[in-house]
Amino acid sequence: MANPNIVDVATINGGNAGWNLTAGLTDTLLTVSGSDVIVKLNRIVCTNVDGATAYDLDLFVDGLGSGAAGVTTTAADTTVYLAKTISVPADASLVVSDTPIYLMEGDILKGGGSTINKLDLFISYDVIS
Repeated sequence: MANPNIVDVATINGGNAGWNLTAGLTDTLLTVSGSDVIVKLNRIVCTNVDGATAYDLDLFVDGLGSGAAGVTTTAADTTVYLAKTISVPADASLVVSDTPIYLMEGDILKGGGSTINKLDLFISYDVIS
């Protein structure tokens, strides 16, 4: 698993992605597939588009590797939740994270809502290579 030096990069491309979440709590949303790529998640926001009922959000990173070069993680899990059964009120938005999260090669962002077509997930990110 590659871990590019983010001080000496060739490109940083910003992007946004959005999903109308399904009730499949383990749907694959984003996969880091490049060997010399790190994806920096800048902000994650979930919005409940239903006007009457709160719905739950699950969001996790699967396939976590060994971490950055020079760091040894002991007994680290390969699957870690960013949000677990978090209730998003009707007609409201929830900032899941506005602190940078780095995803490396092989990391997969997965998640879903407690029902279909009621939660929108928006992510702002940078692809660093």
